[in-house]
Parts: sequence; C-alpha cells; structure tokens
Amino acid sequence: MDQAAIWIPYCGVAPVPGELLARWNLDPLLLAALALATIAGLRFGEVERRPLLIAMALLALLFVSPFCALTSALFSARAVHHLALTAVVAPLLAAALPVRRVPGGPVPWTGLHAVTFWLWHAPAAYEAALSNHALYWLMQASLLLSALALWRAVRAAPPTSGIAGLLATMVQMGLLGALLTFAGTPLYAPHALGPLAWGATPLEDQQLAGLIMWAPGAGLYLAAALALLARWFARERDAAAAA
Repeated sequence: MDQAAIWIPYCGVAPVPGELLARWNLDPLLLAALALATIAGLRFGEVERRPLLIAMALLALLFVSPFCALTSALFSARAVHHLALTAVVAPLLAAALPVRRVPGGPVPWTGLHAVTFWLWHAPAAYEAALSNHALYWLMQASLLLSALALWRAVRAAPPTSGIAGLLATMVQMGLLGALLTFAGTPLYAPHALGPLAWGATPLEDQQLAGLIMWAPGAGLYLAAALALLARWFARERDAAAAA
C-alpha cells in the first residue's frame, strides 16, 4: 500500500511545493470555533483585547492557513507549529487573562507540560494523532492547555518560582531537541515521504525539527525567564530607592 495513503492527518495529505498556497483549511467547525472563542473572549470584561486578538490570529495561521498542510509534509513544520502553540499562543492567552493563582503553582504544571510535550512526540503517540482526528485535537488541546496553565502559574507565582519553571521548561525542550537532532535514524513514519518533495531526507527534516526545538524553542523560555528576572530586579531597585 502507498504509504502516503496511510497517513491522512487532519490537515490533509502532505502537499508538494506547487500546491501549498492553495491548501487553506476551511473546516466550518474550526472556523466557527475560532470565531466563537474570539467573540466570547472579547465579551469577557477582564480580558486584555490586544494579546487575545494576536493569539487568535496566530491560531488561525496555524490551523487555517496553508501552514497547516505543511505540517503534514514536514516534521520540522510540526515542530514550529507546536512551539508556536505552546511558547507564543499560550503566553499571549495568559497575558490576556487576569492574573490569578493557578492551583499548585508552577512546579506541577512545569512537570505536566513536559510530560505532555514528550508524550506527543513519542513516535507511537505522534503516529496515532496523525491517524485519527479526535487524537489530533486531543494532542493540540493538551499541548495548548498545559502550556497555558504553566504560563498563568508563572505569571502569578513569586519571581523565583516562575523563573525556575521557565528554565526547567527550557532544559526539557533542549533535551528533546538534542535527542531528535542526534538520532541516527528517522523516527516518524508519517514523514517518511513528505520531506522528499521539499528537497530533504526524512532524517534531515527530523534533525531540523530538533534544532528548532533546541535553539529557538529553548531560547523563547530563556528570554521569558530573563525578562521576568529583569522585572524582578527593577521592582527591587525601585523598592530600595523608595525606602
């Protein structure tokens, strides 16, 4: 059986370069869900409109634009997709919501998000998610919601706890990226053919995905930790000056 016919994920079969720009995902249920979530968020009085609208626009880019189809072809595109979901959309949504303490604080959510991220990047779980629409959305929802809880916990926690959670996430992201970069064989069967049309072998595509997680991916959490540290030092300085 043609392997390309086996893996038909939510975003469709892997596109070739010439057809990518025509591969918009106009799933009416998805479009309705994004529109209703945006309207509901804007009607909630305590929500900051700007980060919410940016987050929803990014979700549309990830799931509606041709980038969604590209993730069917390239595991490196999937890496960008998951990083954008957990390290860009999630903190934007956290910034849009009121600052409130999350049960447990950053420690359990750091661990839960790490387990969730690693679980869905295990080859068997990843293949299952690309073979079943319900599992695909379970993967996306669990990644986003665990990341959102982590970012909300970081915002509401004392600076030391928040910084520790971000640095721990940076480390686990770097470890996963290194594992994918230095793996000697391709690990993901759904991407055994797609990268070839884009001028890369499956192993090269996987190594690129690892590098994306290792460098810019981990770097996003490092930058957030440094920003939190800078704000902490500024508050301490201002408090000392006022004393």
